Amino acid sequence: MSPSAPSRRAIAYLALGLIGGLAFGPRLVGQPPVPAPAGGPALPRDWNSYAPVVKRVAPAVVVIEGKTKARPKLDDPDPGFGSGVLIHPAGIVLTCNHLVADATALDVTLSDGRTFPAKEIRRDPKTDLAIVRIEDPAPFPFVEFGNSEAMEPGDRVLAFGAPFGLTGSVTQGIVSARGRRNLNVNVVEDFIQFDAAVNAGNSGGPLVSTEGKLIGLTSAIKTRSGGFQGVGLAVSGKLADAVAADLIRNGAVKRPSIGVQVRELDEDAATRNKLKPGGGVVISEVVAKSPGEAANLGVGDVVTTFNGQAVTTPREMLKAVVAVPAGQPVAVVVVRNGQAFQTRVAPVEQLDVAPAAGAVPGPPLQAAMSLDAVGLTVIEVTADAAVKLGLPKGAKAVQVAAVTPNSLAAQSGVGRGMLVIQVDRFPVATPDDFRTAVERASREKGAVLHVLRPNGEVDFVVLRGQ
Repeated sequence: MSPSAPSRRAIAYLALGLIGGLAFGPRLVGQPPVPAPAGGPALPRDWNSYAPVVKRVAPAVVVIEGKTKARPKLDDPDPGFGSGVLIHPAGIVLTCNHLVADATALDVTLSDGRTFPAKEIRRDPKTDLAIVRIEDPAPFPFVEFGNSEAMEPGDRVLAFGAPFGLTGSVTQGIVSARGRRNLNVNVVEDFIQFDAAVNAGNSGGPLVSTEGKLIGLTSAIKTRSGGFQGVGLAVSGKLADAVAADLIRNGAVKRPSIGVQVRELDEDAATRNKLKPGGGVVISEVVAKSPGEAANLGVGDVVTTFNGQAVTTPREMLKAVVAVPAGQPVAVVVVRNGQAFQTRVAPVEQLDVAPAAGAVPGPPLQAAMSLDAVGLTVIEVTADAAVKLGLPKGAKAVQVAAVTPNSLAAQSGVGRGMLVIQVDRFPVATPDDFRTAVERASREKGAVLHVLRPNGEVDFVVLRGQ
């Protein structure tokens, strides 16, 4: 089996099923980092036990449990079970996106048995990473990131998690390889391969060095049997640290983009352009004033190569784009009406906002919500942020976090960054208030939004119905 094109059975996520989640409001922004506890290597040179590092790490390992409407993976009996690790004393849990992508409820249980409801979830599907925030007056135990780039094949590692529901489990092994990519597991990949035994329920659990530092997050196994066969895959600590930092600061990850959407090349489009099926990807949308538009890319064009790489699927196109540093022009080969030409495009960096996937009615989970019908995402605004954004002290609002190009919201003049104060004269303080108010409006008349624009201008926008 080629490592660059494994079969669907070859890669298995290590969850007892899918559990869900939502993108949340920016309540984590502005929290100062808390320094990790000082300490040298957890194991002395004459060590004969992993107990010291286990005692250091285990209190920060958590169990993720949730309810979901999604079908379980790996045919396991419990579709809402996985692992995670606390990376900040304020209650920030790092886990896998595939554990929280469709939850209707979510609980986090610590090693001491305490259970906390999730207050915020922020996701990055392209790396299969997510952060979950829980709250308690006292600081939480946490694990500090280590230098995953310094790990070498042969270095000892420990994998923590809850295989088959056996909480508090730890296994040992070595790093088999670093920098595993092109496995077709995620769009953005940087895996550490290791041989510590991991199974269903380990997904989201930490992979740590013998110093007790987080150097990876267990995500998948490569297998032909469906069970562990000695090849575990953990998202590298370097990638996980960067993604978590972006999710905390911005609510989403900043990535290169050229402002186009693509789909698979079907038989009709292939025939029109004198190509074989699978010979490229079809551009289905070009965002106005984007690098793609500037490069003369148009709807219906077929992209066959990007930056020297053949692209045959939308996934390959995404991977090729995000691999290019923002601002660096690259060559793109395009076929239009059967004629090939080459152009150059320079990606720009923008927030890669994950859509809310699994609407959860009411608190505590819901703090951001995607209005799929109109192409609009709003987030809650904290009191401090409200003042900085120009709202009077004590005033409430939600902020427009994303607007889908060419959607009803975009056509109605709704723009990213706007603060929505009222909908049809009803005050809106949360995304739930906003959804309720919008859905209360008639399709014919639409909803009147009382907004504060980023330039400080107070205005009214009519969000038209169908």
